[in-house]
Parts: sequence; C-alpha cells; structure tokens
Amino acid sequence: MDYLIVALTTLAGLYFHWWLYVRIRQWMARDLALSLAGDNTGKRSYMLDSLQQAQSARLKGKALLTHLEDAAQRYPGN
Repeated sequence: MDYLIVALTTLAGLYFHWWLYVRIRQWMARDLALSLAGDNTGKRSYMLDSLQQAQSARLKGKALLTHLEDAAQRYPGN
C-alpha cells in the first residue's frame, strides 16, 4: 500500500509539473506576441491571430520568434 501511495503521488507531481511547463510556455508565447504589438488594439488582435497560425504550424523557439517578428513588420498599419 505504501508503494501505491508513493507511485500515485509521484505521478501526480510529474503530471502537475508537465502541465505547469506547458502553461508557462503558452503564456510566454502570448506575452511575446502582445509585446510586439504594443498599445495598438488592432495590431494586438493581428498578432494573436498570427500566434494562433504559428501554433497550428507547430513553430517553436527561434522559428516562433522569427514568425512573430515578421508578422509585426507586415502589419498593414505600420
């Protein structure tokens, strides 16, 4: 019974840490997109749409950063 409790607690802890890691990565990507948009509300929604496209294309790391920077430069209001 002791081993079962240890195993369940360990699995729950691993799952929680994985979930937290994924959420923090999502928050960082969203924060990056919004920081590139600045205070312009139209550009903010454009950048969030661009982030959605990048996530559906499974871009990560440098590729995500490059995609968002290019999208910020292509914004029609610039």
